[in-house]
Amino acid sequence: MSAAPDTVLSVSDLNRRARLLLEGDFGDCWVEGELSGVSRPASGHVYFTLKDDRAQLRCALFRNRARFVAAPLNNGDRVKLRGKVSLFEPRGDFQMIVDAVQAAGAGDLLAALERLKHKLAAEGVFANARALPFPPRRLLVMTSPSGAAIRDVLAVLAARWPLVEVSVVPVPVQGREAAPAMIRALALINQQSQPGGRFDPAQDALLITRGGGSLEDLWAFNDEHLARAIFHSRLAVMSAVGHEVDTGLSDYAADARAPTPSAAAEMLVPDQADLRRRLSLAGQRLAQAQQTRLQRDAQRLDHLRARLRHPGERLAQQRQHLAQLEARLQRAMGARLDHARQRQQHLQARLNGIDPASLLRQAELRHRQASERLYAAMPRELERQRSRLQALARELQAVSPLAVLGRGYAIVEDEQGQVVRRAADAHPGQALTTRLGEGRLEVEVKRRLKG
Repeated sequence: MSAAPDTVLSVSDLNRRARLLLEGDFGDCWVEGELSGVSRPASGHVYFTLKDDRAQLRCALFRNRARFVAAPLNNGDRVKLRGKVSLFEPRGDFQMIVDAVQAAGAGDLLAALERLKHKLAAEGVFANARALPFPPRRLLVMTSPSGAAIRDVLAVLAARWPLVEVSVVPVPVQGREAAPAMIRALALINQQSQPGGRFDPAQDALLITRGGGSLEDLWAFNDEHLARAIFHSRLAVMSAVGHEVDTGLSDYAADARAPTPSAAAEMLVPDQADLRRRLSLAGQRLAQAQQTRLQRDAQRLDHLRARLRHPGERLAQQRQHLAQLEARLQRAMGARLDHARQRQQHLQARLNGIDPASLLRQAELRHRQASERLYAAMPRELERQRSRLQALARELQAVSPLAVLGRGYAIVEDEQGQVVRRAADAHPGQALTTRLGEGRLEVEVKRRLKG
């Protein structure tokens, strides 16, 4: 199908002939590889890349065939595809039109990456968690100088905190040369971060970033040596590679991670608008507090001014008070002297009215009169007491048992001195004592009589 030498084909004609040649001569085939860059637009078609460790192939699974595919089609899955080799004419892309998909296990690259991740974690490469200076004095941004990531970072920094000094470290962020270039840049930065160097680990920070992309586009950030270089960095490192779902070894080795470049810039510096609002509110509160304090101090000053008196007025008040006290003292002293004088006169009168000789004569007179009354009263008292004694004796005699015995009666007592009042209380042969008006008799009971 070669054209004549003088025939010039358009690009469209060439691509169409190439497509027909591929579709007509190659036919259906099975291909095995690892999925990457899976995309599902709203049309319902599925676009992805099938790759191995040496090459990659663009694939398209159209909607009418995708609904019959049960495999989940995730990045990193290893699959077997059946389809036709074709050419996408508008872009001239070599591709495969897929009509069947079979799962073939986990992808070799992702499995190797997972093993490397576990190895580095066991070695402590992912143990960095240093606090980044907030905000940093100088921010080093390691990225592509022409990518969208640096534009997003600079735009956010300019809007939030324009005071930070930004130094762009230009490196490739995709392809085979990306990881070695970033490692060399990190080594240079570490040389300038030693004591006395250009960068200060206490005030400066490093941001490693790039925009989103496929797994192949971001593969440089899964390099083992790059992860170790980030771990040994003197400056604290923040990694912001790809989108939120993209997580590489650089993210694990860094001190902090951000889901996107813009989010990293927001995390690294404060928002000047928020600080201005907070400063404005603080200024308002300060002004209000100052006004309140001034009003309170003014009221206190007015109160003190009302209490304050002129020294001359104060002295006049003290002088008047002193005069009053002096007058009261003089009156009190005069009254005290008058009272003492009156008391002295009273005591003098009492002293003058008391003559010891007169008191002695009066006492002798009272003693003589008392003696005469005593001598006169003693015979009368003796006679009165004698008459009373005789009357009591007569009364006693009248009730005395001896008086009854004197009329011929007797009192009979047993051996214990108990009075025998009935004949039944004695028995024949019992010795009794009989008390008479004069003397006693010892008697013996012969017998008891009735009646």
